[in-house]
Amino acid sequence: MPDSDHVHLRPITEQDLDLLERLHDDPAEAGELGFFGYRDPRQLRRQWAENGFLSPQGGRLAVAGDEGRLIGEVQWHEVRHGFLSPCWNIGISLLTAERGKGHGTRAQRQLVEYLFAHTKANRIEAGTEVVNIPEQRALERAGFTREGVLRGAYFRGGVWRDMAQYSVLRAEVVAGA
Repeated sequence: MPDSDHVHLRPITEQDLDLLERLHDDPAEAGELGFFGYRDPRQLRRQWAENGFLSPQGGRLAVAGDEGRLIGEVQWHEVRHGFLSPCWNIGISLLTAERGKGHGTRAQRQLVEYLFAHTKANRIEAGTEVVNIPEQRALERAGFTREGVLRGAYFRGGVWRDMAQYSVLRAEVVAGA
């Protein structure tokens, strides 16, 4: 397996937007598990222009490889399980050529460490389709615990799909550091 230690997170720049659009809007690049239909092609650029993809409710960061080259992105958004109990839900998208190299594990672990260091959240969660075994393994290697299956929770490709639900708690990251 290639050395994924060279992966780091950074803010998304305007120069990244063309590749980021391709990652989400090109069915071949997004892959079977990452394409959710065509969207407004200007939406991504509008969101970036508004706040650089960083807000108190969530954000996006570039997953960068050697020399800062964009290889994907991580995202997070706020989820509330109670009035005073916000947590983060995270996701990742990697370019097709970069999948299967350990980058996802490293990037998701860095995002967890970043969110626990810079927000008050106690819980970070992630979900993936039950058929996405590589992502489940990446989450587990990044320190997440599988909590169960959410039946019929995810709509893609005209079908409702089951999701494997994962989480990591602040104390688990601090204790494991």
